[in-house]
Amino acid sequence: MQSKAVSMSNISLIPLQMRLLLLAVLTLAFMLVQPPSAWAQQQSLAPLAEKISPSVVNITTSTVVAGRTGPQGIVPEGSPFEDFFREFQDRNNGDGNRPRRSSALGSGFVISEDGYVVTNNHVIDGADEILVEFFNGDELKAEVIGTDPNTDIALLKVEADGPLPFVAFADSDLARVGDWVVAMGNPLGQGFSVSAGIVSARNRALSGTYDDYIQTDAAINRGNSGGPLFNMDGEVIGVNTAILSPNGGSIGIGFSMASNVVTRVVDQLKEFGETRRGWLGVRIQDLTDDLAESMGLETTAGALVTDVPEGPAREAGMEAGDVIISFAGKNVEDTRGLVREVGNSPVGETVRVTVLREGATQTLRVTLGRREEAEGAVPAVAAGPEESDEPTTKDVLGLSLATLTDELREQLGVDDKTQGLAVTAVDEATEAFEKGLRAGDIITEAGQQRVTSISELEERIEAAKEAGRKSLLLLVRRAGDPRFVALSLSDG
Repeated sequence: MQSKAVSMSNISLIPLQMRLLLLAVLTLAFMLVQPPSAWAQQQSLAPLAEKISPSVVNITTSTVVAGRTGPQGIVPEGSPFEDFFREFQDRNNGDGNRPRRSSALGSGFVISEDGYVVTNNHVIDGADEILVEFFNGDELKAEVIGTDPNTDIALLKVEADGPLPFVAFADSDLARVGDWVVAMGNPLGQGFSVSAGIVSARNRALSGTYDDYIQTDAAINRGNSGGPLFNMDGEVIGVNTAILSPNGGSIGIGFSMASNVVTRVVDQLKEFGETRRGWLGVRIQDLTDDLAESMGLETTAGALVTDVPEGPAREAGMEAGDVIISFAGKNVEDTRGLVREVGNSPVGETVRVTVLREGATQTLRVTLGRREEAEGAVPAVAAGPEESDEPTTKDVLGLSLATLTDELREQLGVDDKTQGLAVTAVDEATEAFEKGLRAGDIITEAGQQRVTSISELEERIEAAKEAGRKSLLLLVRRAGDPRFVALSLSDG
């Protein structure tokens, strides 16, 4: 205690000027070690807002909607009040059949001085006229250069008398959870509005194949759609697209499509007026622990191929049951990652694809097709051997099974090329029911080999048990769509 008193006493002997200088040095040192987010929290966002506002636009769209032919939805057809309401409608609208114009609002931002504007596809979808309003009040008509419903991105173009203020995209992969962000747009038609928050989460998926959303708590409402999400350098790291809300208003869970996805789409729309994504030509599903165990795999990394229709992968020798572990030199963690890598690859490029097949790796060279041209293709179902003359039925693994007959094929709506065992019933107390198997499903493979009879299935079960497997891998088709399911052999 005495030494502490002496120390405090010594400090009091320091001249006032020296104490002030020491305090200033300590304050500066404290400020320098604070993270940038602390600076952002303390500083005003006004300079940033003033810098980026001129590049953000309000978007108004109008669409001609056909007029009603009568007072539908107001009174029942044939009602004695029908004539009265038709007369009332004609008096107020001039003509009940007259088309009317419907308007919608959204946001966007300019990405080049020559007038390219990015927004959401759903903002301008079906619009007859698109009007872009700038921060200074100027209005210009816009034309659609191209759209991509898969990522909900649209590229517009306006013609201005001079160069327009614009913003640049940032590398969204550098955005960290906790970084400060600013959203700007036209919420609820209120005009230019700024909100601030942080990056709440990364790599969110909603419902799209190519989803890569940044989640933020910056307020985003209807009308913000298509507007930019800025980092603190005034660069765009996302396009505000959706919110999660029970009432339609912001509750602090908003989603912005990551800029690294947007830039690739915008570049293709600018060059081609459409997207051109690579296409591998497989159907895939994620590996689960039980699927991996049934296949003798140590990890769940990779994408399990469930079907190989006519296309690039089949031409390269890929087969159903292969596990894709590497694509173009990059490890495949799951189906989502594979789909994104393939989609980002150039059409016509030949890539190396490494697969696991029967415990060994194989590398295939696949020349990618174009996904947009192949999306309407119907997967081929390979023919197998004919079923036995006498159909048999049996309960196996919680499933009531029957070999396919012409009558069963007609009932299930499948062609005569489809071979396998039809599921006629599922015990609701078994694992098979829990994993989604239902009457009408068709089992075409067991243990990664084709099955066309009950006896073949029983052989696969015995082989799996002898190999020490705890489960059996089944390839199940429903309405033509294949998926793998692993069932515990204890239920057999």
